[in-house]
Amino acid sequence: MQGERAAVEAEIRRLETQIERLERRELDPELFKKLRLQYGIYSMRRSPSSYMVRVRVPLGLVTPEQLEALAAVCTEFTPARAGHLTTRQDVQLYGIERRQLPTLLRRLATAGLTSREASGNVVRNVTCCPFAGVSRDEPFDVTPYALAVSEYLLRNPLTQILPRKVKIAFEGCPVDHARTPIHDLGVVAALSEGREGFRVYAGGGLGPVPRVARLLEPWTSAEWLVPTIEAILRVFDRCGERRQRARARLKFLVEQLGWEEFRQRVLEERRLVWATQSGYSLAAPPTMAESSPPEVGAFGRREPHPSDEFVRWAGTNAVAQKQPGLCSVIVRVPMGDVSALQFRRTASIVRRFSAGARFTNEQNVLLRSVPADALPWVYEELMPLGLADAGAGRMVDITRCPGADSCLSAVTHPRALALALERLFHDGLSPWADAKLSIKISGCPNSCGHHHIADLGCFGVAVKVGQRHLPCYQLLVGGRTAEGEAAFGKRLLRVPAQRAPEAIKRLMTVYQEQKQLEEPFTVFVDRVGLATLEQALADVGDLTAAASRPELFVDLGQTEPFVLEAGKGECAA
Repeated sequence: MQGERAAVEAEIRRLETQIERLERRELDPELFKKLRLQYGIYSMRRSPSSYMVRVRVPLGLVTPEQLEALAAVCTEFTPARAGHLTTRQDVQLYGIERRQLPTLLRRLATAGLTSREASGNVVRNVTCCPFAGVSRDEPFDVTPYALAVSEYLLRNPLTQILPRKVKIAFEGCPVDHARTPIHDLGVVAALSEGREGFRVYAGGGLGPVPRVARLLEPWTSAEWLVPTIEAILRVFDRCGERRQRARARLKFLVEQLGWEEFRQRVLEERRLVWATQSGYSLAAPPTMAESSPPEVGAFGRREPHPSDEFVRWAGTNAVAQKQPGLCSVIVRVPMGDVSALQFRRTASIVRRFSAGARFTNEQNVLLRSVPADALPWVYEELMPLGLADAGAGRMVDITRCPGADSCLSAVTHPRALALALERLFHDGLSPWADAKLSIKISGCPNSCGHHHIADLGCFGVAVKVGQRHLPCYQLLVGGRTAEGEAAFGKRLLRVPAQRAPEAIKRLMTVYQEQKQLEEPFTVFVDRVGLATLEQALADVGDLTAAASRPELFVDLGQTEPFVLEAGKGECAA
């Protein structure tokens, strides 16, 4: 532990030194960019001297002390006094001044948090099903294995200069909460004759060219898990594309070599990893310290909460665990934005009512092992914080990336579209608020908002109409994942950003009028076909008619005419 603290401090001192050199103009800004990206530090749009810092939260596991540390740094360092939860179970902090970066990183380090390798051509934050360890359907808890992999790969020399970023996800449930098929590596719990092991999938990814990960072998024993992952990374490091950034992901190496050739190279490399013991095996899961949950019944008997809102909240946001009498509570975080006060008060709620918390890939917070009899108290604590909204995992629970609010690559402002849809859920779409449908929004084709795998996906594009660019959303329908498979959303029309809420409302009207009894939306889309849906949206998607409507040339949430500013992002700089 002492050695790790010393290593972290040495990293921060190195960054501090390079900041001083940069400000004395002794360091090329491009070299500084490569350095800071290893620390999860990104440039912000229209803000050359302040940055976004991505805080790595392995598996989304977060302690009360870490929540309090996040509250403190939001208060001291961010202009908005808030952070943003991401689809990779991380936290992003915006508007950090350059000279404040070392101090911020030291504050995070005291709570066991780092931004190291939260960006760049490295293995990014390892994600995990937030229900791991409490799911009634899992064969075993994948959490210790996922943590071991995360710790092994962080600062590992093998992972520092890969051809491109690598994303890894672990899942234990039959339901694919972790979205393993869209990852470079998806690891799914599986038993064989009572032994713990995994099904390992490789070569998935989203972005402009989405691909589904494929199964490496029928079953991988626990002790072979790390050697298998290391072998895949070695093959990628050795053979991956390094000249053309757009073709540098693992999924493209799989296509280049062909699946069988890629698979054989990995299995051969794995034998070398095992023979040289350069990695390590997991013959048994590492031990993991967890807080004890409050005792069931400790909160006493109480009459049911009187409000209909509580009943709805408990019905959508509380999930029974395999541990008798305990629930997992999904705290809906609107827009994924968490204020310093919300971080701080959530820490208190975790201490009083649960055994721990995890950030989810749907930009929410999961409170684990909450006694069922404590639900009324938890609800009352969340209400004044604005965190007691029902509808977790339903249509109203929208996933979105930060978009052009900060990102260099983004075209549109997904937050504004999400807010517009939120208003509709209190009016024109209110019957659909608790529908088991998903809406996911990205500000560009890169799919940070996971638009490819939503029932209703949107990503920002700019369309030339006359001499101007029109801010638009490309609509997609019918996306979904399950273990080993993914259906990526089918493209409908592009619609002006200002009319995207109207388009989604109309799609739901068509679904309501034409669906068969209990017909899921994705099945409905396959049955009626895209032509039927496009016909219903024809006038909304008529971009040529937009030339006579100047209000459409202003993005949602903005007041000035749209100007295309999207540039090269820094994810792989």
